[in-house]
Amino acid sequence: MSTSLVTGATAGIGHEFARQLAARGDDLVLVARDTARLEEVAAELASSYGVATEVLTADLTDPAQLADVEARLADRERPVDLLVNNAGFGLKNGFLDNDIDTEQAQQDVLVRAVLRLSHAALGGMVARGRGGVINVSSVAAFLPRGTYSAAKAWVNSFSAWAHNEYGDRGVTVMALCPGFVKTEFHERLGVDRDASAPRALWLEPDRLVRDALADFDSGKAMSIPSKRYKAIVTTTRVIPGPVLQKFQGLGRK
Repeated sequence: MSTSLVTGATAGIGHEFARQLAARGDDLVLVARDTARLEEVAAELASSYGVATEVLTADLTDPAQLADVEARLADRERPVDLLVNNAGFGLKNGFLDNDIDTEQAQQDVLVRAVLRLSHAALGGMVARGRGGVINVSSVAAFLPRGTYSAAKAWVNSFSAWAHNEYGDRGVTVMALCPGFVKTEFHERLGVDRDASAPRALWLEPDRLVRDALADFDSGKAMSIPSKRYKAIVTTTRVIPGPVLQKFQGLGRK
């Protein structure tokens, strides 16, 4: 039996990871801020797939609550075989339109939590000679789009390094770089989905996660969904950053 821990497990990509991992037979540790919603999801998955589910309520911006998740990952008596670092959120306003505490909270979830949870999980995985981490990044990592993109670029760099560092010890670390996905992400931002991007760029979460797990199983360091987004990422690698930023109409904020 394998155990997977998923952060941000009650909605969107995280919920889909939890569902598909349960369908594969993994027991689950589900992490999110809303206890009632966590318990509902845990009960649903346990009933549907016959797996054991554990609920861990945590706001990853809070160091004490983050430490609880770290402790669960580091518990070698109850090993976690796969960590999915999925929790995250975006900010609608520009950098100088946000107060610094809001910006810091975003970095705490997108960077600090990924760093600390990966550190907690990898120690046991390397010692056992098996395991893995999937870090949900973004195609935004390849674009000059403020602190969100900067955080995701860090996730990509960290994941690539860890993949090479621990791959020969039986541990796979992969960055997943989705683009626009039909989840609650943009709704929480207060952004109209239809106005955000052409319909052709929107991905279904079930297909995204299915392809991501296939890439992870094959040992890839990075998963970029669909030919559309692979082409976009390839293009960003040859266009200078200032040109990309001007093209996106971002200006200075």
